[in-house]
Amino acid sequence: MAKHNYKFVKPAASLILGATVLIGSFATSESVDAASSKYQVSNSKLVVKETGKTVKGYKQFNSKLYKDGKLYTGLKGGIYYKNGKKGTAKYKGVYYSKGKAFTGVKSNTYYKNGKVATGWYGKDSAQIYYVKGKPLTGIGANSGRYFKKGKLSTGWYGDGAKRTYYVQGKPFTGIAEKTGRYFVKGKLNVGLAIFNGKLFNGEKLNTGVIQYKNVWYKDSTIANGKITTPDGKEINVVNGVEKNFALSIMHTNDTHAHLDNAAKRTTAIKNIRAKNPDALLLDAGDVFSGTLYFNEFKGQADLKLMNLMGYDAMTFGNHEFDLGSSPEGHQALADFIKGANFPFISANVNFSADARFTGLFTDLISSEPEKGKIYNGIVKEINGEKVGIFGLTTEETVDIASPGSIAFENYKTEAEKAVKAFEGLGVDKIIALTHIGFDDNAEIDNDLTLAATVKGIDVIVGGHSHTELKNPVIVDQDINKQKKDPTVIVQAYQYSDYLGTLDVEFDSKGTVVKSNGELIALKTLTDDPEAVAILKPYSDKLVEVNNKAIGAVAKSELENPRKDNSATDKLSVRSNETALGNIITDGMLSKAKTKNKDVIMALQNGGGIRAGIDAGEITVGEVITVLPFGNTLATMTLTGADLKQGFETSFKEYPAESGGFLHVSGAKVEFDSSKPVGQRVVSIKYKDASGNYIAIQDGENYTVATNAFTAKGGDGYDIFAKAYSEGRVTDLGLSDWENLAEQLTSLKEITPTTEDRIVDIAK
Repeated sequence: MAKHNYKFVKPAASLILGATVLIGSFATSESVDAASSKYQVSNSKLVVKETGKTVKGYKQFNSKLYKDGKLYTGLKGGIYYKNGKKGTAKYKGVYYSKGKAFTGVKSNTYYKNGKVATGWYGKDSAQIYYVKGKPLTGIGANSGRYFKKGKLSTGWYGDGAKRTYYVQGKPFTGIAEKTGRYFVKGKLNVGLAIFNGKLFNGEKLNTGVIQYKNVWYKDSTIANGKITTPDGKEINVVNGVEKNFALSIMHTNDTHAHLDNAAKRTTAIKNIRAKNPDALLLDAGDVFSGTLYFNEFKGQADLKLMNLMGYDAMTFGNHEFDLGSSPEGHQALADFIKGANFPFISANVNFSADARFTGLFTDLISSEPEKGKIYNGIVKEINGEKVGIFGLTTEETVDIASPGSIAFENYKTEAEKAVKAFEGLGVDKIIALTHIGFDDNAEIDNDLTLAATVKGIDVIVGGHSHTELKNPVIVDQDINKQKKDPTVIVQAYQYSDYLGTLDVEFDSKGTVVKSNGELIALKTLTDDPEAVAILKPYSDKLVEVNNKAIGAVAKSELENPRKDNSATDKLSVRSNETALGNIITDGMLSKAKTKNKDVIMALQNGGGIRAGIDAGEITVGEVITVLPFGNTLATMTLTGADLKQGFETSFKEYPAESGGFLHVSGAKVEFDSSKPVGQRVVSIKYKDASGNYIAIQDGENYTVATNAFTAKGGDGYDIFAKAYSEGRVTDLGLSDWENLAEQLTSLKEITPTTEDRIVDIAK
């Protein structure tokens, strides 16, 4: 460090009073003024005046910078000097202006901190984008934007396929103002695309009707209302989306002249139609046979109410053909058809050989069906959509009714013909109204097989098996377990206990996409006054008929005994053979044999026998009181082992009462109540044609008659339920009380007796 000498100098009192000034040599360079007195330029060099020696280091002299006596060119303190003055020029790759590194534009070149630069320069609208110092014409490497002479520009850039259209520097997506063409990222659009809610086909607005991304457009905007698709189909769309066609169906089956609920059924139908006036109302057959209403009025009481309810179509059940062997033949059926305000349909029934149906029967599908006529099928137009409905009737009718000359054809063959005919008419929503049974004997016909075998059926409204389908059943596999379009199956049990409902939606291809259904319990509803008024003259008449004698006399009371707490060993219809039980089963066996000569015995559950018959003349009302449930006669094919298991169930509660205790005709059964439950049956023998009793063999098959309730497994008869599920049960549909009345009438005078048909060998 340099050594400095300090001294104190007392200033003049007139200038500074009481102050001391410290003077030292802190300056490292002299001011310009000081330099002008000490230095001079001699021979282009800066020298000390007194000595003439060159001034060392940097010195400012006369506003110029010298280094070691020479005018300085170079950098000093970040300032560029040229010949001692702040200069404008490039120096070591940096451009300086007035000594400072230049930022700005010089000679159309952009500099930043003295170097040629890339970037924006200027303010607002005067901004220019430079690349390597020059205004850019082309695409900004980082931004992808288009520049022309440094400014964001509008126009084409590039050649051939690489040519892109830019607006204000960006690849353009939108509609060009001048041409109306549509661009996507600078390229003319190819194919279908949406812009600002409008559909473009290529570079121009789309014309006509077209579907894009599952939305329909008409003349470039989203379509609403009815449109005609390119394949010529008329559909309804809402905001471009096809509106599924919704169809509502009300359905009944196997009402069997049970009219006590008819006024309530009318109420249910009117309630639904108040909300949905286009709902179809269909009946799947077996309106005939079952109560006094039919016995007396041959379907006319039912018909008056069906006309009031406004049925759209009905197919034939097997019981519609019950009267074929009567002297009048099928006249009652012909009259029923003629009086109907709706058409009848069945694709596999041929009426042409019966003259009563001349003029009523047409073996065709009609788009304009007439009331009171029979067709294979009909076409209904509902809310602009065509719905095809065809009918099927079980081929079993030949064996379990009296069709006479009326012929029945194969249900699958005729169903396939019907579907093909509908499709030929442009109908792709098809309903089969069937009386073939939901899960009946598959070797003959049933709805499940129909749905899995015949393509094109969307809905099956069924009957015949009296099946209570609380929810629709969907069949979406064919007979080979391969995926198929769904078929919806419904059935509404029996006897007008329910009104079935189904709501189903179809897509534009006629495929079911949604379904929902339920059974409305009619007993909870109020009676419709109009229906009550129609039914009254018929019901009044039945009061008389109910008291009508059937032509038989009980010589003494036909008891229906029950046990009581005071005498536990007392005979009971639910644990012992009774005379009335024998008469009931004898009538069942006799009637069943008229339908199937192979039937060997008949069974009746004791719980189904509800009353006895007083001594004296027997009336219709008394017979109905004995068997009030409206059961029908059925046949079962069982092995000897099955029968044995069935009777084990019959005796399992003995000596206590059991509603499942079986009365029997055509057989003798021995059991041992001392044995454990399940091991009580000793022998079962049936009477052959010669009157001999033959022991049942476990491995042999036998045909047995019983009521439909027992045949389906009622009272815990699982072995019978198994037979039913395997299609070994045939419901003959014959009324149990009518069979009893017929049997009693044939006996004329009845003396109650038992015959040791059921014997407990332990006693």
